[in-house]
Amino acid sequence: MAAETPFDVVVIGGGPGGYVAAARAAELGLKTACVERRPRLGGVCLNIGCIPSKALLDSSEFYHLARTRFAEHGIGVGEPTVDLARMMARKDRIVQDLTENVRKLLESRRVEVVPGTARLATADRVEVAGEAPRTLRAKHIILATGSEPVALPGIPFDGRRVVSSTEALTFDAVPGRLGVVGGGYIGLELGSVWRRLGAQVTVIEMLPDIAATLDGQVGRRLLRVLKKQGLEFRLETRVAAARTEGEEVVVETEAGGKPETLRFDRLLVCVGRRPVIRDLGLETLGIETVPPAGFIRVDAALRTRVPTVYAIGDIVEGPMLAHKASAEGIAAAETIAGKAGEVNYDAIPAVVYTAPEVAGVGPTEEALKARGIPYVAGNSPFTGSGRAKCWGDTEGFVKVLAHKTTDRLLAVHIIGPHAADVIAEAVLAIELGAATADLARTVHGHPTFGEALMEAAMAVRK
Repeated sequence: MAAETPFDVVVIGGGPGGYVAAARAAELGLKTACVERRPRLGGVCLNIGCIPSKALLDSSEFYHLARTRFAEHGIGVGEPTVDLARMMARKDRIVQDLTENVRKLLESRRVEVVPGTARLATADRVEVAGEAPRTLRAKHIILATGSEPVALPGIPFDGRRVVSSTEALTFDAVPGRLGVVGGGYIGLELGSVWRRLGAQVTVIEMLPDIAATLDGQVGRRLLRVLKKQGLEFRLETRVAAARTEGEEVVVETEAGGKPETLRFDRLLVCVGRRPVIRDLGLETLGIETVPPAGFIRVDAALRTRVPTVYAIGDIVEGPMLAHKASAEGIAAAETIAGKAGEVNYDAIPAVVYTAPEVAGVGPTEEALKARGIPYVAGNSPFTGSGRAKCWGDTEGFVKVLAHKTTDRLLAVHIIGPHAADVIAEAVLAIELGAATADLARTVHGHPTFGEALMEAAMAVRK
């Protein structure tokens, strides 16, 4: 192929936004290339994020259940042990299988995968540096370069003692004492993994609540449950400094004006992520970013100020979620193909894969109050769920929020077993503009976890 063979679409980044955009563009008949700097496709999500973390969450949960719950089901297994190397190998196999599936998907759609690091040269030309440098011409360009962890000021990652989520997925031993800076989704999930496997876990959070974007009632219940599981929390606590002394990380904190020194074997820093846009050549085309985070400014169609260049996923404003990036990738590809591509940001679920799981879609109850939207709430605890009883996990509840006068479903927030799966029905209901009466009248299989959603919808009007 000639060095400047023209494409209809060049996608920069092969993560869940980029590879989905490339696949959809090719499906719509557009000649497409996808540039990826990593050895494997799939981006952060498949390689060092969503997928490996869920593999470890599931493995560690099985271990925890074997230690604490199998006996009540009449299952005797003796004293379970952890083979961490084998657990990590399983995780790596899952990652390899799924990234290979992505490669096969793009091959089947005849998307050309171009290895290397891409940079915008002009509004219709992308330069790729790597083993085989190339220049790609494109009628349209989709930027999907993702995000990376943010370090604490003055406390850089060293990859061994002070680590990001990337290294926390590859520990070669269970740390005796693990400090987690940041009580958001990532910190809580990885903290849960290593707590189940035997680590003493301390979560340090500047805010008065964990996972601050959650509905307040859900967040408070999650905090209570995680404390019962043995995680320790230092809320409204600031990390002032950290240093490595031998095999320890010494962390200086401050809470309420009182200093305290904490010591850990490893310190996991999860204080946020930032868009990866450096050296992308944005300044060459005058593409604007939004301070202070540096998100690329786009319009409702995900176009930058350069009409031929689009941006999606973690590099644009909004929640940094793989499924949000995928939805935007499809929307951008469809817009380029002349279709009505769009994303309903009111119907994007968020999930925390702790135990119990947490899932939500739509505004929190606090947000509805702040916006002055009249609403009514319905609540159904999992203690009333026959399926949850049989499963042996009745912790949590489903909360449904509806408009007070129209009954339109506004939001659903769940903490409990299989919340990540149950939320899908609520997302569909919001996407279709359903009322809570529609959910309440929908016949659910019995016994199922989804019945709790139906019961919560019924409770709205009771």
